[in-house]
Amino acid sequence: MPEAAFYRLLSAADRLASAAMWTVVHMTYARRVDLSGAPLPADAFKPVPEGHTGGSLNMVPAIVGYLAANAMTGTTRSWMMGQGHCVAAVEAVNALTGDVSPAQRGRYDRSEAGLSRLVSDFYSYAIDADGRAAVPLGSHAGPNTAGAISEGGYLGFAEVQYVHAPLPGESLVAFLSDGAFEEQRGSDWTPRWWRAEDSGLAVPVMILNGRRIEERVQIAQQGGAEWLAAHLRLNGFDPFEIDGRDPAAFAWAIIEAEDRLRRFAEGERPKYPAPIPYVIAETVKGYGFPGAGTNAAHNLPLSGNPSQDAKAREAFNEAVRALFVPPEGIEGAVAEIAVHERQSRPPESHHALSQRNPDAPRFPNPEWSSAGDSPDCAMHALDRWFVRFVEANPNLRPRVGNPDELRSNHMGFTLDRLRHRVNATENGVADAVDGAVITALNEEAVAASALANKGGINLIVSYEAFAMKMLGGLRQEIVFARRQREAGQRPGWISVPLVVTSHTWENSKNEQSHQDPTVGEALLGEMSDTARVLFPVDSNTAVAALRSVYEGRGQVACLIVSKRDMPHRLDGDAAVRFVAEGAAHIEGDPAKAEVQFIAVGAYQLEEALKASRRLGMHGRHALVTAVSEPGRFRIPRDPLEAAFTANDEELASLFPPGMRRVIVSHTRPEPMIGLLRRLDEGPTRTAARGYISRGGTLDVPGMLFANRCSWAHLIEAASRISGWDRDGLLASAEQAAVDGRGDPRALRAPDN
Repeated sequence: MPEAAFYRLLSAADRLASAAMWTVVHMTYARRVDLSGAPLPADAFKPVPEGHTGGSLNMVPAIVGYLAANAMTGTTRSWMMGQGHCVAAVEAVNALTGDVSPAQRGRYDRSEAGLSRLVSDFYSYAIDADGRAAVPLGSHAGPNTAGAISEGGYLGFAEVQYVHAPLPGESLVAFLSDGAFEEQRGSDWTPRWWRAEDSGLAVPVMILNGRRIEERVQIAQQGGAEWLAAHLRLNGFDPFEIDGRDPAAFAWAIIEAEDRLRRFAEGERPKYPAPIPYVIAETVKGYGFPGAGTNAAHNLPLSGNPSQDAKAREAFNEAVRALFVPPEGIEGAVAEIAVHERQSRPPESHHALSQRNPDAPRFPNPEWSSAGDSPDCAMHALDRWFVRFVEANPNLRPRVGNPDELRSNHMGFTLDRLRHRVNATENGVADAVDGAVITALNEEAVAASALANKGGINLIVSYEAFAMKMLGGLRQEIVFARRQREAGQRPGWISVPLVVTSHTWENSKNEQSHQDPTVGEALLGEMSDTARVLFPVDSNTAVAALRSVYEGRGQVACLIVSKRDMPHRLDGDAAVRFVAEGAAHIEGDPAKAEVQFIAVGAYQLEEALKASRRLGMHGRHALVTAVSEPGRFRIPRDPLEAAFTANDEELASLFPPGMRRVIVSHTRPEPMIGLLRRLDEGPTRTAARGYISRGGTLDVPGMLFANRCSWAHLIEAASRISGWDRDGLLASAEQAAVDGRGDPRALRAPDN
């Protein structure tokens, strides 16, 4: 770039940053803008101002510096912002440069009318007749924020995702917050995971403004930027400090960080961990406006409300006068920075990470088991098929998020094929410098490795109880993808499965802390078209379920899978139908049945079959139906979910109207019967059994007994709603056990 053009660009960045900061404070306080620069009168201010003003002001120079770096090098880098509440900075810059989302086009621009709509829409709380936001602008980054790939509402997840996001040949700038530094210790491990061979350039940029909402951040208490730099060096980073108030400093830092990382990668046989450059952008919270550096800077930095307080109004007008850039100055700045056509590159709203849509994967044919085969472990079957799936798709970068025990969870083939990623290998251990299994005893961090790898194939494997720690990260992905669908934007990344095993009913060697079905229950509360929860019942259905997930796009799916050997209940074709339709009849004739056992879960199906066979011995007819995906049978909450769920005809074919039913669930019974409200014909005709928060160091029969889910408890429940005399169905010892006054061992070997 010629020297004169270089300095024109830096000058333009200064003007654009001032104009964007001016816009940000108007978004918090004002109903409109005045591009003449005249002071605003009282009626131009919002009666109830709102906004994360200080952080947004600090983010403006960072975003503008990022744009300037792109213009200097003719490269459209990707960006990620962990502090999604600072969205005003992004929206202001986008509106001024004209790089807005389709929903915002024609509504927000750098005209006085366009900027006035932007500031009046911000925190307007406008709602339409359908209950959705009536403006394409929110308090956090969203699908209508051009270029956003995450809401950033859960602080700390960008820190553990950014290193896994860019593919080779790509570059990502990750804007991070000093407050979120306290959230996730896993962010310290970026040098442990980055590899020149399979990773794009990743540039972390911390906005170090020193304050949380109510106090100084821990970094400031420990010693500020100097302390942080020392901490980062101990963890393998290559930190350097810049002036966080200057867009030029950000532009230089981004280019310098990439150059350092390239030099390392191009060196002879790079030795890992890589010294990841880390930009520390030191600033004052809310710099450029009254209240900077105080707790008030977080939200409403003025001492009063300008719509009512003359002193606050005067302070606002004086501050914005210093930031004001006339329209012709803004036009000139944008002309220097928004040079995408001249440089033949996409605008920042279309950066690589925001456009993820990998080619459809190739699917190897499953090696189906037959009904007569010996019992098998569903996790073994998943393991074998997943390795073949990865090998069939060498163009899709694999990532396996693993908190600790992949081999214990019966994924040994996967571990031997993909290996733990380490900096130094150990003899006799399945590890490698280029391993694709990201292993650490930090559930959030390892789940992030899969959730961020949106250009590849991913798998997360965890104990069921400990998957709860991943829930915030999972939900952030689910909510953002669902809102994209609502906005008519189809998320293109290959859906990500979370396989939870060592689950509630079979985790007998550990205490009740390890017996927790909450993750599935929580995900069933999300919109079922985007958050899938599946309950395979044998090895064939487990493979069919996993394949079904990878056939989808923009979904997070939780598969709750047994790792003990279980009988084969469905052949290959039936397993595929089971997953596609969400349920299947396993045993019994719907035309003759007097009661229907609805089983959600593998062990629950086995108990239902035992109960059915005992009833059959005594002339009673039961229909046993297994449910693979309960969310398909819920009452849909909007049209998108309605398109995913079963219609009334499909429901009736699987769950005949008027039938008495006993639902037995892997989960707690209350959330499941609420979810399956369409099947519930009232407490006199429908009973529900499931986990009732009882456990301990118990084996599978003990867990089933303690939670009143054994076959005998199911017969007792069926007798109650059917008006049967249980004396003809259960022996006296069995009745005593069910009633809690006999020996539980009487139920362990039913004569059926």
